[in-house]
Amino acid sequence: MQFVRKLQLFILNNVKQLRRKWLSLPLLLLFPMVIVGLIVVITLTFFIQDDQETLHIGLVDLDKTTETQLVVQLMEEASQLGEYMQIHSMSEQAAESAIQNDSITSYIMLPEEFTNNLYQGNSVEMPIIGNPNQPIQSYIIKELIDSVARHIRTSQANILTINHYAGEMGMDSEAKSDLLLEQFQEFVFYTIGKDKILTEREIENAATSHPLHYFSMSGWFIILTIWLIVIYSFLIREDTVKMKCRMKLYGVMEIQQILARIFVTLSLSILFAGVLFLLFQTLLEWDLTAANYGRIALVSILYSLSFLISLSIIEVLIASQKLRMLFQALFTIVVLLLSGAVLPAIYFPPAIQGLLDYIFSAEAFYWLQEIIVHQRFYADYIPLLIMSCIGFFILLGLSIGKEGREK
Repeated sequence: MQFVRKLQLFILNNVKQLRRKWLSLPLLLLFPMVIVGLIVVITLTFFIQDDQETLHIGLVDLDKTTETQLVVQLMEEASQLGEYMQIHSMSEQAAESAIQNDSITSYIMLPEEFTNNLYQGNSVEMPIIGNPNQPIQSYIIKELIDSVARHIRTSQANILTINHYAGEMGMDSEAKSDLLLEQFQEFVFYTIGKDKILTEREIENAATSHPLHYFSMSGWFIILTIWLIVIYSFLIREDTVKMKCRMKLYGVMEIQQILARIFVTLSLSILFAGVLFLLFQTLLEWDLTAANYGRIALVSILYSLSFLISLSIIEVLIASQKLRMLFQALFTIVVLLLSGAVLPAIYFPPAIQGLLDYIFSAEAFYWLQEIIVHQRFYADYIPLLIMSCIGFFILLGLSIGKEGREK
């Protein structure tokens, strides 16, 4: 009971301390908003584009066989080439003129004897003439055609095998040509019509697929973190040696002062963060249900609690005020970098990505992203709760052990 009364006393004392500094406190709260807001706006200009430029590609058929005409027709119609790629069949002269006028990115050539070389086992090439004014786009087209060429080389072995055994069986040339054409058609449909041109693994990057929501949420997360460390540091007072001795005589424990600071900091930060979140939700029209507001609040509270406990552990371990503030600032930077709020976690090395499940900031930001950006109706609070409990018991053990040594 005495423990709770002393805790309440320190909470009231911290509130009075904030009321005495009511003129400087708004500046401390507004400064992170202005800085982070400017950074978010600058970042969004790089990720939000008004229009997606379509890559126009020419396709020149010099062989003029039934097989190459089939390839041209299917490549013109193939949606697997991408939403922003369009292939146009044209003559070689028209393609060269389009390159000079920057009308196309590059053009692909099906050379003479293309079909004959394919059937005879000779090397099959598809030359690409790029636009010197669009080197990056031309390189993308080269990668695409290299993928097609790999499929051609794989299929060529099947065509040669059929051609060889058809000749040994004494099949007449017309029937053999029909069989080879049928095999070639199957190869073309397999390569182009069955999503085989590019082997794709879709990994959604929220920073590019939903940049406005992602970076506004990141800004809110960073502002909340800065408010936590600013208010917590604002409440710390360096007591004199005599004052510390007097407090010990009255049975005051360091953990009581720390818990009081955590409670006041957490309450005030969550209050202001909630108001800021509602402002963002109104301006950006986030589609959230009432249940998701509760999930976001709970994830934010557990994250804030873990972060404040970590700051308290540093406070207990380091006696020097300047050194303590330095380590707390460095810790805050590391927490924000690993959370994914500054740089999306998809860009981290695989070794670091495997460790993010054990970092409270990354866990909290992941679930906030799932709820706000992807509109998920579920969140796993257990990892954050476990991390908070582990941090609390570490803090409690260090604080009690420190007081025992000082006695």
